[in-house]
Amino acid sequence: MPSEKILAAKQQVVADLVETFKGATSFVFLSTRGLTVAQDTELRNELRKNDVKLQVIKNTTLRLVFKELGIEGLDEIFVGPTTVAYSENLIAPAKVVAKFAESIEVLEIKGGIIEGKAASVAEVIALSKVPEKETLYSQIVYGMLFPMTKLAMLVKAVAEKAQEGGEAAPAATEAPAETAEAEA
Repeated sequence: MPSEKILAAKQQVVADLVETFKGATSFVFLSTRGLTVAQDTELRNELRKNDVKLQVIKNTTLRLVFKELGIEGLDEIFVGPTTVAYSENLIAPAKVVAKFAESIEVLEIKGGIIEGKAASVAEVIALSKVPEKETLYSQIVYGMLFPMTKLAMLVKAVAEKAQEGGEAAPAATEAPAETAEAEA
């Protein structure tokens, strides 16, 4: 039986992790067993560039932390060594980890948490394929502007065709001027 001092220290670790994880919107759980030092360093550097934190945490501690956070359905993920990548950016952990998992065979995605709900490996990989926020914004703006741009191009094409078609439009505007001279 652990002493009260050790138990209090473990409870403090759980409380600290709960506080740290409250700000994160997504988590990716992975197994990094078998990574070389160079691969691990490269992964950590890329995660750091994208404001993603990476920690190796005992499964027992992870169970307690996520129980405190009210997230269920993670027991089958917390088997074997577990590394946690997490961030306030919803897409970044999944995007970076999935990119590395494609090129490094021993890096295995075990699952994740997306906006407070347990996510399967397939859901984490699907999230990794979502474009960044700036790209999505530009796609939305393009989608909104496209109909107006198409209409402007169509109107321009009709006007150009009318001018090429034999000056019918300018003659129609000159006709009222000729009748005004005839009346005078």
